[in-house]
Amino acid sequence: MTTRRKFLTTAGVGGAAALAAPTIARAQEPIRWRFQTYAGAALGEHVTKPIIDYINAASNGEMEIELFYADQIVPTGELFQALQRGTIDAVHSDDDSMASPTPLRQFGGYFPFATKHILDVPVLFNQYGLADIWREEYAKVGVQWLSAAGQDPCNFNTTKEIKSVADLDGLRLYTFPTAGRFLTKFGVVPVNIPYEDAEVAVQTGELDGMAWSGITEDYTVGWANVTDYFLTNNISGAWIGSFFVNQERWNELPENLKQLVMAGIEAGHTYRNQWYWGGEARLRARGDKLELRTVPAAEWAEVENAAKEFWDEVAGEGEINAKIVSIFRDYNEVVNQAGPPYTNG
Repeated sequence: MTTRRKFLTTAGVGGAAALAAPTIARAQEPIRWRFQTYAGAALGEHVTKPIIDYINAASNGEMEIELFYADQIVPTGELFQALQRGTIDAVHSDDDSMASPTPLRQFGGYFPFATKHILDVPVLFNQYGLADIWREEYAKVGVQWLSAAGQDPCNFNTTKEIKSVADLDGLRLYTFPTAGRFLTKFGVVPVNIPYEDAEVAVQTGELDGMAWSGITEDYTVGWANVTDYFLTNNISGAWIGSFFVNQERWNELPENLKQLVMAGIEAGHTYRNQWYWGGEARLRARGDKLELRTVPAAEWAEVENAAKEFWDEVAGEGEINAKIVSIFRDYNEVVNQAGPPYTNG
């Protein structure tokens, strides 16, 4: 039997140290997520991958997120269902493309003329209450909405010249569901195909172009190689997209990793702000692949006025719709009173 005297004796020669030596625990397995973005690989390199890389590098081995690009696990239109089921743990997309089963669906992506510039989106969410609406509506369907941000405007890149509103008539364009619904008022034929097929569809004549992005994406993803003209008029000043997580996966994260995920997303927002804003200017001024065309402002006002009627139409479809349209109206009234640089003119 070890006596107190013997313990004190052996302590001097390592006995106590041996007894107190900590057990070397096996490292805990990292939390693993499968994450799919709406963007193809070339675009995803800028709009989603920096965030995933940030989280993986900063998590100190506690978390590993595997990134998949457009349609790699499921088609973009099935993203939300896959997120609810847990087939995918997290998603970067607009509500419109992923077929959100909420009243918010048509307000993601490009809701006609809701925004004028990229920074309008975080302002609308953080200062005008859209974040609360998004968070509450997605909680009802078992998904954690995390954050939204703006990206590029919705211009047109086409194989045919657009010099008047009448030139839109009959154009077959790859575009977002709600943008397409609006553009049918001017004779546009929206075409729904997988993202990565759009470039080939222009080359085969199935498409006349895209009403999907600004000029930065046109150059980045290769669309500037297969179309000839870029219309400087747009139908929306910024894309509205969000980050979503399966509710159970989010609840399982410890607080430090939740904070890390949010930090990565916010850092990604900052990167995209400058990447798009600088790219839109540089490529309009110095790009050598697309010829710029502009419909005179007085004539393009016909499209802007049609958007006001479209807003009324959508507002009449439900209480949440009316609330969001009211916020857009309030914000647009503010920026129009403020004038340049908040407005385009």
